[in-house]
Amino acid sequence: MQDLSDTPSGRELNTRKPYLRLISEGTKTVDVRVGSPGVRTIAAGQDLTFVAGTQSVRTRVKRVSEYASFEAMLDREESHAIGGSLCSSRGQLLAVIRSIFPADQERLGVLAIEIERI
Repeated sequence: MQDLSDTPSGRELNTRKPYLRLISEGTKTVDVRVGSPGVRTIAAGQDLTFVAGTQSVRTRVKRVSEYASFEAMLDREESHAIGGSLCSSRGQLLAVIRSIFPADQERLGVLAIEIERI
């Protein structure tokens, strides 16, 4: 499954359904990605549509911050803004993030993308 695509209406990012729900509710305001070439082109002010199956949520990027590792990102970013109530602790959130992104992808750099619904 492709993670990022350009469409006539803007860029789309695939996400998991529980996280799409949190984005839709306004709870998840920081999306975590690794620094692949396509993701590195995301910038503040850009519109992104998050997609899970047939559901989607439009957002606007407020900021993009880069970190050397997931741990460094969690030192600076609010855990609740990333995982909402789905993760009850920093350790649990880190385990979930690492289950999504293998170690070789973390070496690409970690991006925290702050978003707001539009």
